[in-house]
Formats: sequence, structure tokens, C-alpha cells
Amino acid sequence: MRAFTQRALAIISYIPEGRVMTYGQIAALAGSPRGARQIVRILHSMSKKYKLPWHRVINGKGKIGLQDDVSFTLQKMHLEAEGVQVSEEGAIDLVRFQYAPARLPELRFEDWEMD
Repeated sequence: MRAFTQRALAIISYIPEGRVMTYGQIAALAGSPRGARQIVRILHSMSKKYKLPWHRVINGKGKIGLQDDVSFTLQKMHLEAEGVQVSEEGAIDLVRFQYAPARLPELRFEDWEMD
């Protein structure tokens, strides 16, 4: 597993309940400021295996990025259950709900090694 992927997995796992981060924000913290699409790929392929809080990751406009009705509704439901206010269009107030840590906890990348 690449170091970027390991860092992204660790960062995503640290997003606290009731908060969100953007794909681009995670990519930048993981070391690739232009890697937002890679975060999408990581979430798509690894969320289930690593039990990631995928629903806490949104696009840079502060909206749910999932397009199909079922996925959109599921993400909205998960966020609202954690106290995040989501508009009917999927918009989230980043000033209020974005997780922007002053510093990240010590990331233990070895926890994300694949067998």
C-alpha cells in the first residue's frame, strides 16, 4: 500500500462524529494537495474493508458528492443522525461542521498495512 493511501486511511478514520472533511482537505493532509480524486477512489474501494466513516467526507463546495438517490439519501441520513445539518440539496455549513484539526493525532500507518 502506498504511503499516500495509508495516510489518507488514517486521516479519514480520525474524523470525529458530527464533523466532516472534504476530499481535497484529506488529500492535502495526506501529502497530495491535488489528490482529491484519489480520496474518492480510496473511499470507494476501501471504506467497507477498513470500516471508514465514508459519510463524513464531502466535496469542496460543502455538499454531498454522491449522485445517485440511494447513496445521497444514505449519506444524508448518516450525517443527520450524528447531528450534522444537511439541506435538501445536500449542502453542509463548513464553518460549523468542518473538522480542521490544528494538528493530527499521531498516525499509526502500520495499522493500515494490507495482508
